[in-house]
Amino acid sequence: MNPLSKLSRSLLFAAFFLPVLAVVSPVFAQATLDELVAEALANNPEIKASQARWDAMLHNARQAGSLEDPMIMLRAQSLLVRDPFAFDRENMTSKVIGISQMLPFYGKRALQSEVAGHAAEASRWMVEERRLELRRMVKETWSRIYFVDQSLALVDRTIGTLDDLSRFTEAMYSVGEGLQQDVLQAQLQRSRMEDMRIVLQQRRRTFEATLNTLLYRPADVTVPPVNVLPLDPASTDSAFLEKLAAAQRPLLKSLAAQIDKADAGRRLAEKEFYPDFTLSLEYMLREPTGMDSEGYDMYSAGVTFNLPVQRERRHAMVAEAESEIVMARQERAMTINQIRLGIADSVAGLERSRKLVSLYRDGIMPQAAQVLESSLASYRVGKADFMNVLDSQMRLFEVEREYHDAIAEHQMLLAQLENLVGVPAPFESVPVYNENKPAQGSE
Repeated sequence: MNPLSKLSRSLLFAAFFLPVLAVVSPVFAQATLDELVAEALANNPEIKASQARWDAMLHNARQAGSLEDPMIMLRAQSLLVRDPFAFDRENMTSKVIGISQMLPFYGKRALQSEVAGHAAEASRWMVEERRLELRRMVKETWSRIYFVDQSLALVDRTIGTLDDLSRFTEAMYSVGEGLQQDVLQAQLQRSRMEDMRIVLQQRRRTFEATLNTLLYRPADVTVPPVNVLPLDPASTDSAFLEKLAAAQRPLLKSLAAQIDKADAGRRLAEKEFYPDFTLSLEYMLREPTGMDSEGYDMYSAGVTFNLPVQRERRHAMVAEAESEIVMARQERAMTINQIRLGIADSVAGLERSRKLVSLYRDGIMPQAAQVLESSLASYRVGKADFMNVLDSQMRLFEVEREYHDAIAEHQMLLAQLENLVGVPAPFESVPVYNENKPAQGSE
């Protein structure tokens, strides 16, 4: 190669490629994710509906165990058919006013209140579970938007680099130092990047609409670009996380309340073998009937009760309640098993993503940038072909994209782990003891 060709390559290289060698380093900063989560928890209609459902069950619990309204009775007794409006013709004729009150067997009202109270408690914890799920969905969507935004930034930067490569190869081809296929390869790769940008922009709009829906905003509200995503630390001690989930997960607390409700329902069903009572009191006003009667007023008092002779039906009620206890216990055991599996899977994923982030940041990304710089230097002096430069550039693009993917995956796995455990990270600051009383009959 003659000195003039080397000089022309050097000048073209300086004009087109010096900006390419600048590699942007990741910067971590505080995001506004907490504010978005707070907005979602305050405005999301599903949370408000769950809250209203809990309020309704609280009001229902206040009604349970109350006595039925007393009954008032008014009666005209022993009137004569031949003189239906005369109250002073017959000694037995009287005007009667009475009152009666139904009283359940001792203990039924307390058990009815207990059943309704446990149902309201279960509903309360389901409100917290939905809040926890909403928090996870917001964080996952935010992480996906971060990955798409970083990918779009990388696509824009890569397209700019490919434009420089294309101009350089065209200039080299015009002076007879390059190949036409180099020009075509650069243009083809640029078109692929344009295709990727279109796909990413569509995904961005989808995630943006999803986040707006979670925040109860109009779907077309613009979400600012997510440029940074802090790599929050998290405990990877599965045993500690399982204990923390047992103490803090709202779903487990709700299932414990369901077990208590079923147990109280069984005890209430057993009370059905005993009768309910109705107390009554009547006062009879009598008119004097002349010489035969002074018309003294009279009263009567009584008690009536049902005979619980349909014992087969009552045995079936008890059996139904016992089946509900078994079902609630097994649902809780199944949920605990699923939480254990989810914690183990999330912990393994967090360890993997954390290692990948460190590997890409400290090893693969700098190495890929060095490979690109080396290939550009070799191409500048004619010791490497254009495809090596192009491949190195696209490999750097993929490596940087995988790096941001690992960060987004780490944060999504952390959001899932927070949902499994029941509290936000860091987990080490949360007590593991259970402040609630154990559910009766729970394991």
